[in-house]
Amino acid sequence: MTPPRPLLVPTLCAGGDCGGRNVVLHPADPAVTFLAHGIGSQHDLPISPFYAFAGAFAALFVSFLALGLLWSTSRFRGDRSGLALPAGLQRVADAPATRTTLRGLGLAAALAVLLHLLLGPDDPARNPAPGAVYVLLWVGLVPVSLLFGPVWRLLNPLRTLHRLLVRALPRPGRPLPHGLGQWPAAVGLFGFTWLELVSPDPASTTTLLFALGGYTALQLALAARFGEDWFADGDAFEAYSALLARLSPFGRRDDGRLVLRNPFHGLDATPERPGLVATVCVLLGSTAYDGFSDNPSWINAIQTSPLGRTPAATLGLLGSIALVATLYCLCAAATRLVSGPHPGPLTAFAHSLVPISLGYLTAHYLSLLVTEGPRTVSMALGTDNAPEPLSPLGPGALAALQVVAVVTGHVLGVVAAHDRSVRLFPPAKAVAGQLPLLALMITYTIGGLSLLLN
Repeated sequence: MTPPRPLLVPTLCAGGDCGGRNVVLHPADPAVTFLAHGIGSQHDLPISPFYAFAGAFAALFVSFLALGLLWSTSRFRGDRSGLALPAGLQRVADAPATRTTLRGLGLAAALAVLLHLLLGPDDPARNPAPGAVYVLLWVGLVPVSLLFGPVWRLLNPLRTLHRLLVRALPRPGRPLPHGLGQWPAAVGLFGFTWLELVSPDPASTTTLLFALGGYTALQLALAARFGEDWFADGDAFEAYSALLARLSPFGRRDDGRLVLRNPFHGLDATPERPGLVATVCVLLGSTAYDGFSDNPSWINAIQTSPLGRTPAATLGLLGSIALVATLYCLCAAATRLVSGPHPGPLTAFAHSLVPISLGYLTAHYLSLLVTEGPRTVSMALGTDNAPEPLSPLGPGALAALQVVAVVTGHVLGVVAAHDRSVRLFPPAKAVAGQLPLLALMITYTIGGLSLLLN
């Protein structure tokens, strides 16, 4: 009997010796189905765990001690800070023609994805739509938002469609429910990460059509009820872009001026709203799940689970998010015990998790963007024989970059938390109150590096 032909599953390695090439797997191998999910996966990094953990702990402890000794008063001023950019530049940025052009580009890109889903082959190796959603949108929004601010607000095709519908059928919006905050964005982000990491066939054109079509219909229906303000917190991608843009060097002061600023000022201005903690924990937890989801032991566990692969993987994703959230809530409770009562102990330090999320996103997905991104664009432009994705960095350099990204994210989180602590608590308790936060940062660092060095 002729043995079954091996399958070539496109997978992107974060390090090791695969270099982004195809991995040959037997179709009976349970990893085949799982690695076909989403766009790529990662493997062992060629770096010493001892040096990685030692460097991470040293960076955290040195930064904590230096802040405690040298940083006794709050230095971040949120939206009140920034060097005003030239008025001409602001006029161009705020010009109706600029905004209309960006909205048109966003709508045109969405229509192009829709056409590829409707008319293109049901094969992610020949159809750019899955790469456009999972790479260019999900991962590409990270560097774009960091460099230029919350650009998805202008590119968002849902906003543009809503405006067109409102012109045709004017309808006054109702006030958003009190206390809703960013909970819709947290739910939407969970739904997207479930689609990419858990759903049986996320790169299928049928799956993407149903998911994107349902999401669009729901968002437009809610915007018709509550008005355009719904998208700021209701659209998962707009809230995601705005959250990462808090670390952009460009922003707006509270007087509306476009400014060049210290990113920490923008981070300090993160609104303490309901659902903020949930949104950040979804980002952290889902990235952590993506880090261990291609572990052979986990693949075997979900493939042999009596619940079935999809329910077991769903519980794994929920468990990862719940673990991240539980650790943060315990930290907030400990901080309140040490430093004294505070009206919003959960949201007060939630902004310090944003740079940690950024570090994890960079470590896990940067190589995916720089390899799969160009190939997706090449396919979208109709180029035949799109090049195989190749990482511009060697395994060692990529491993070092990923470790630095995780550690830097935690150090920035320590700085943000310290500045908030010295503002909220008396000097005698400000540093002691950060010990639970330091313990949380160390725990997250151990977890993040363990996933990279697994």
